[in-house]
Amino acid sequence: MEKITIKTTINAPIEKVWKYFTEPEFIKQWNNASPDWHTPAATNDLTVGGKFSYTMAAKDGSFSFDFEGTYDVIQEKKYISYTIADGRKVEIIFEANSDIVEVTETFEAENQNPIEMQRGGWQAILDNFKKLVESSN
Repeated sequence: MEKITIKTTINAPIEKVWKYFTEPEFIKQWNNASPDWHTPAATNDLTVGGKFSYTMAAKDGSFSFDFEGTYDVIQEKKYISYTIADGRKVEIIFEANSDIVEVTETFEAENQNPIEMQRGGWQAILDNFKKLVESSN
């Protein structure tokens, strides 16, 4: 299975980056790949064996789906790995250097959409995350 890696550098302390990445109230604000989509609901049990579910929906109401998974490994403020409901694996590395955090996400590609489309969608979501963290106090 092909793996795709995306990354971003965020100008914020690791505590804030971790909080915004893992708490549902923030997830709902950044978890969309384009302005015509949103995340109206999110739950997150950030424990090994815990589950998360983010409802991703078109703002016009035409389509929605739940992005769900189970946590395999959690190293607070450093590393998360989880298995998506369809069996694919995802790893996220948080590398903090004073008030700059590099976030690297690697995920197994699915077979329905082209690799570049998958990379672009996941990168757009990560870019939204960066924007939210850096723009809020």
